[in-house]
Amino acid sequence: MRDLIRAREDARQDRARARQRLGKFVLRRDRRLPGKGWTLARRQWLGQQAFEHAAQQAAFDDYLLACDLLDRRIETLERQIDEWATHDSFRQLVGRLRCLRGVDTLTAIGLIAEIGDFSRFKTAPAFMAYLGLVPSECSSGERRRQGSITKTGNNHARRLLIEAAHNQRRRPARSAHLARRQAGQPAGVVARAQQAQLRLHKRWQRMSARGKHSNKIAAGVARELAGFVWAIATDQPLRAG
Repeated sequence: MRDLIRAREDARQDRARARQRLGKFVLRRDRRLPGKGWTLARRQWLGQQAFEHAAQQAAFDDYLLACDLLDRRIETLERQIDEWATHDSFRQLVGRLRCLRGVDTLTAIGLIAEIGDFSRFKTAPAFMAYLGLVPSECSSGERRRQGSITKTGNNHARRLLIEAAHNQRRRPARSAHLARRQAGQPAGVVARAQQAQLRLHKRWQRMSARGKHSNKIAAGVARELAGFVWAIATDQPLRAG
């Protein structure tokens, strides 16, 4: 599963590079990509582009084909991952982790594949440290200085949590999609997920009010999210607050 998850990650990186090349090509021809994301409207616009010189058209067609092929490749990999997520080895824990906002099937099974046995970490801070989400520290005598996160340990799992952390900037809410994910799950897990949503959004708001950069906020929120992931994965008792 770890190999399959990382194959998808590699494909996503390849697609990002392919899209960047295509964007630079049309920009050199004084044409700007419409919109802010790779939406259906943007793909339709690209399909309508034509270039006077046959060599330029051939180059453009090749860049566009590379993007389309990578889209299909990622869709195939994600479909295979979704199928494996229902396997007996993963289904229960995937279902529980999906109760957390920002953690859907791909993120949940990605964390499981990367971490394996969560119980090998005796505490949440130990799990956070393994992911490289704790601040670095440089101390001398009575002087104590903390820096950026250490980025040690498993960078694949760390990236998944940081991506999930960006969802915490939105106000706490139980959307229809989240409600479907939580349906049938243990009441304690759902309660912990709700507790996480409230706490992590509040943390995002506090750090944002202090003028922190969004990347630093996401790293800080991801650290606390890791604690909730560990607690659910190791079936820790729910505490108030």
